[in-house]
Amino acid sequence: MTIELYDNWERRVRQFEPVHKEWVGLYCCGPTVYDFAHIGNLRTYLFEDILRRALELNGYTVRHVINITDVGHLLSDADDGEDKMERGSRRTGESAWAIAQRFTDAFKADMRALNMLEPAVWCKATDHIAEQIAFIQALEAKGYTYRTSDGIYFDTTKLDDYGYLARIDKAGLDAGRRVSLGEKRNVTDFALWKFSPAGETRQMEWDSPWGTGFPGWHIECSAMSAKYLEPWFDIHCGGEDHIAIHHTNEIAQNQACHGTRLANFWMHGHFLQLDAAKMSKSSGDFLRLQTLLDKGIDPLAYRYLCLTAHYRSPLNFTWEALQAAQSALMRLRTTYASWPAGGRPDQSFMERFRAEVNNDLNLPRALATVWELLKSDLAPAVKRASLDAVDSVLGFDLNRWQPAHLGEASIPDEVKALVEQRRQCRAAKDWKQSDALRAAIAELGYQVEDRADGMTVRRLAGQAVPADA
Repeated sequence: MTIELYDNWERRVRQFEPVHKEWVGLYCCGPTVYDFAHIGNLRTYLFEDILRRALELNGYTVRHVINITDVGHLLSDADDGEDKMERGSRRTGESAWAIAQRFTDAFKADMRALNMLEPAVWCKATDHIAEQIAFIQALEAKGYTYRTSDGIYFDTTKLDDYGYLARIDKAGLDAGRRVSLGEKRNVTDFALWKFSPAGETRQMEWDSPWGTGFPGWHIECSAMSAKYLEPWFDIHCGGEDHIAIHHTNEIAQNQACHGTRLANFWMHGHFLQLDAAKMSKSSGDFLRLQTLLDKGIDPLAYRYLCLTAHYRSPLNFTWEALQAAQSALMRLRTTYASWPAGGRPDQSFMERFRAEVNNDLNLPRALATVWELLKSDLAPAVKRASLDAVDSVLGFDLNRWQPAHLGEASIPDEVKALVEQRRQCRAAKDWKQSDALRAAIAELGYQVEDRADGMTVRRLAGQAVPADA
């Protein structure tokens, strides 16, 4: 069975064929660690996690690389404004290095909470200054650079197809520009190396053949992907906001230096939206994963929610949709837990699931096949084994989930027994009897609520006590 993926370079779905027989190179643009990741950022990393899992489902060994941008990303995403790390340092009073470490650790913690697979390589921009300088020197030797008072720039007019990924109209940009370019020759030119301001010592700066300063944002990915995956590899990923500037400029650098467009496939996840508005860290108004946890949401419920929309479609975030995803995940867990082990996956189901995954990661349809499996007449042990097999892609860790325990002496045995009966009814999808048992529990002075970690039983005037889910 073949896997087909959408390539933004060609703007079409096409069959995936690996560059190397032994491994697949996957490079994912990582976070700029000046602040926490928001849940929109995390949607992109979830798409990339699913992509890796899908490749592994198809038998590929994946060399997965994620970079950490801890220097060089300016506020404008281009070449204007202050370095985001330096600004974060001023805001918090911490050093830029401490901020980078703190938010790198926070990002990795979010990845673990969402059950994303660890990449084979984490690479930080500040650990690869020598590689970036060498890359710029190679571009300089080939005549693609020029110097201004504030840095070394890439001359985009030297590439006939600059901006092809984003289908940039360079002539239109030049004709319509309304701001001064300063010393830049062309509106699309971009910085490779920025000089430290005169009379100012930055926290993150290095000596170079051109003067003391720091690398531009785009050069890090070209240098590090070439080091860990070679100058021509399989798949480069990121958010859709990277297409017009960051990925376009990465490609330009690689075309000039190595004669390749960097990756055979360019794949991008689409935005998460709040009331139809793009979520943005720069606005200061965004939702963290911790915000969801503080509201009693299981982080894997957010993972489930992201799988309900295709990665190339916007996903509108609402609390109602998230609660529905949490309920669906809990139903999947409790049903799975009620089935015995020891079966073998149903091949017909596996083929249908894999066909949907291999159709450009159509996870909404793949999830639909899972719910069809739950309703099927297959033996419970076969259903459980089938879910075990596809959970390698879904990433819900079904075989590790454990329902919470009742076990509180303050809850009468009669209520405990009714809660246990209700748990069994929910596992059997007997929703009518489940509702009847909820009413019976209420008559005894207790309220039962379905939550991320199971059910809770609450005295009608008291604290919640964990109950079996």
